[in-house]
Amino acid sequence: MKRMIHWMLAAILICGASVFISCTSDTSDNPVTPDLNLSEKIIGKWMPVDADGHPLLTNVKNVTTFLSATKATVSTSRSEHTSEAVRWNAYREYAVEIDGGKVILTSMVNDFVKLVEEYDISYISSTEMRCDYKHTTFVNGNPVTVAVENGVRFVKTTADYRAAIVGTWQGRCTSEGSVFDDGQEHRWQYRADGTYVYYVKDGDSWVPYEGNTLNEYFVDGTLLCTRWIDQGQENREWWEITIAADRMNWTALRQNPDGTTFTATFEMTKVE
Repeated sequence: MKRMIHWMLAAILICGASVFISCTSDTSDNPVTPDLNLSEKIIGKWMPVDADGHPLLTNVKNVTTFLSATKATVSTSRSEHTSEAVRWNAYREYAVEIDGGKVILTSMVNDFVKLVEEYDISYISSTEMRCDYKHTTFVNGNPVTVAVENGVRFVKTTADYRAAIVGTWQGRCTSEGSVFDDGQEHRWQYRADGTYVYYVKDGDSWVPYEGNTLNEYFVDGTLLCTRWIDQGQENREWWEITIAADRMNWTALRQNPDGTTFTATFEMTKVE
């Protein structure tokens, strides 16, 4: 019994990864009606971009992919994590139900824990979606976590760089600074298995940085999520990326400790 309770508590913490942001808009201008054909328009990858008119920080974004009117995946990571609640979910599978303007996503974490995401969509086009959002975590059928948020706008992306990022890239920060940047040029080798190697320059040679362990990543659409352990501390960063041929660009909206924001950017080139 103690073992089962411990597992249930850990699972509840894991479920927190699904509580991201929400979405709504004034429904008076664009009410959802049956002729909006929601089951077709919702297909594709959606990422939240702002809440109540304010841009979202890159480190709170995620990607929801509606594969059909009955299936979806959600990729998300959280900076608040523990050894029991890793909050690192790439392409988690959900079942989808559509009822008029409401879309419900359901995912079973285990035999005891269920995640439910509810979207009351007020507007949807081929590129944009606005809705009210509610997340509920159920344990043994009882709601233990409920989160409701309003005012978030989603945009659809047709790009998916999951395959294109595989390989070795060399570059540096092109903004005034970045949280983990040292101002030097570096290399990143992204492997197809979801791991990567971070290289530093040693004389004329590139060598793997020995201070890092773990080194995992995933790409869903245009969102790159990375995590690594440096001197016993796990760090995480999210980037919005573009890849064209042998060029890759990263951009991210970050927040300073005083609440002000800044945009960090990187540019890199693919190398053999």
